[in-house]
Parts: sequence; structure tokens; C-alpha cells
Amino acid sequence: INIFAGINGLEAGQALVIACAVITHNLVEIGLSGPVGGAHLFSLFLMLPFIFTTAAFLLYNWHPSRVFPGDTFTYYAGMQFAVAAILCHYSKTLLLFFTPQILNFLYGLPQLFGFIPCPRHRLPRYNKETDKLEGVRHHLNLLNLSLLVLGPMSER
Repeated sequence: INIFAGINGLEAGQALVIACAVITHNLVEIGLSGPVGGAHLFSLFLMLPFIFTTAAFLLYNWHPSRVFPGDTFTYYAGMQFAVAAILCHYSKTLLLFFTPQILNFLYGLPQLFGFIPCPRHRLPRYNKETDKLEGVRHHLNLLNLSLLVLGPMSER
């Protein structure tokens, strides 16, 4: 979750989307397995409060942000997903929901291994005149790549 930190609403937003996917997966599995879907029911008990608290947090984390997640939220969100997936036996399925993070890691490997110089923060550049984020070519992450391909965008 922390890998996309620095943009208003992005960490909480992606946690909310992944949690909704997890809940959908659990509901499908409960429907398919009937009364033996106890593990997925337990996962629902973990994910439903997480969705509501994250949605409430996202209201204040949206642009212009009044609260910031920091490491506390990202650690909590990651552990929430990990605990649910491990205890409820769907860790491989959860890995599919984290595909953007995996692709971001693979795309940034040249910088992470030092083949290309890696800046301390690989965030996009904020242009005050246009009030938009602009991609930075030598910051290898999916957020910058998206901005380079699609053009400058607002955080709103």
C-alpha cells in the first residue's frame, strides 16, 4: 500500500478498492461453498469494518487533504489484508489484487538495484501554474509512467 504514497487519496483509495475486491471474492466463495464457507465469513468480519473506516478516512484524505495516512495507515492496511488472506486461505488470490504494486516494483527494479540513479522520493512534479501533477521521466514508477503517457493531471 505504501508504495504509492505521496498523492492525496491514493493510498486510502487503493486500499478501499482492494478491500471491495476481497469482499466480492468472499461473497462469491460463500455462495459457492454454502455452510462450509466459514473462513470467508471470518474474512468478511475483518474486511467490513476496514472498508467503512477506510471510506471515512478517504473523505478527509481526498484533495485537498486534511489528514495524511503515513506509515501507520499503510502498515495497518497491509496487515489487515495479510491477516485476512493468511487466516482465510486465499493468499494467492490476494496477490492478484495487488497486481499494480507488483508491476510497479518490477518497473522500478533498475532504480531499486542502482542501475539507474534513484531519487529519495519518486513522486511526480507539481506545477503550481497549472495546478497539475506532471510525470518525471527518470522516476520509474507507474504513477509517473501514467502521467507521462496520459499527460498532466489534477489530484482532484
